[in-house]
Amino acid sequence: MRTLLSLLHTLMAGLFIFAAALQYNDEDIVRWMAVYLAAAACCLAAVVGKLKWWVPAVLAAISIGWAIIYASRGAAGMPVGEMFSQWEMKNEQIVEEREMFGLGIVAAWMILLAILARRDQRRAKSAA
Repeated sequence: MRTLLSLLHTLMAGLFIFAAALQYNDEDIVRWMAVYLAAAACCLAAVVGKLKWWVPAVLAAISIGWAIIYASRGAAGMPVGEMFSQWEMKNEQIVEEREMFGLGIVAAWMILLAILARRDQRRAKSAA
């Protein structure tokens, strides 16, 4: 199970790094690269067993809060199919919906990482 989780964390780290690289032409490049690279760093820290549970928990909270802002602007009201129907960014609502879902992916994986890191830290304490 540990090997499978390490493989999945490595895969997600690669995907988060790829997502950060895609931000090169974004007007909010620093914000987005920070979120995606922080998520990648959490994944890699989990692989080597050095992740503190609260780090991905904080990143998840930030991502959820940011996604809620997008949802309140109407990003959640658009059909999901339209988000992928065209490669180009046709309008701001499509952009915000894609960004909201990206934040959702970050938040979901960070919640998983926080839960697993907390479990591992409790097991280490009880074994000591």
